[in-house]
Amino acid sequence: MTETIGRRERKKAQTRKALADAALRLFLERGFDQVGVKDVAEAADVSLTTLFKHFPSKEALVFDQESDIESALVTAVHDRPAGWSIPRALGEHILRSTASVETPEMASFIRLIQETPALREYARRMWMRHETALAHAIARETGAPEDDITCAALARFILDARDLIHRSPNPRQAADRIISLLESGHEGG
Repeated sequence: MTETIGRRERKKAQTRKALADAALRLFLERGFDQVGVKDVAEAADVSLTTLFKHFPSKEALVFDQESDIESALVTAVHDRPAGWSIPRALGEHILRSTASVETPEMASFIRLIQETPALREYARRMWMRHETALAHAIARETGAPEDDITCAALARFILDARDLIHRSPNPRQAADRIISLLESGHEGG
């Protein structure tokens, strides 16, 4: 029985990867708006029904590792180096994810997202969906109640700051300034 479940899970993972890989290849070759879900299903040699069992929307085909993102954010809070504030740990995590853009493959992927309004919006919504989990991690780490508004605010601010850091011509400087602001609070106006 265990082997059957293992084989089934492996097959599901292979199908999901084949769909995500085919979608990305087609989107990069032709552009997101010029490729239909039927094209992706055909390229991966699966039915449309199978495609939608694995991905709820066309946009979701591009973002295959959402659960990894949430886990990494929570880990950045809980496993931060001694002496680092939570904003510092999260800012550094964002900078590390920005640094991975330097590979040609990742640069093409980022360009696809930036140049496609539907993907840009989906990516933003996906990123912000991690706000509650991040706020709970911050609350646990600081001993605050799970529904603490300051923890929720910090989670939202740092998640929103990612766009500012990514768009900046100097991401390190932008991150340092944002982190400093979040660590000390905004004084004066």
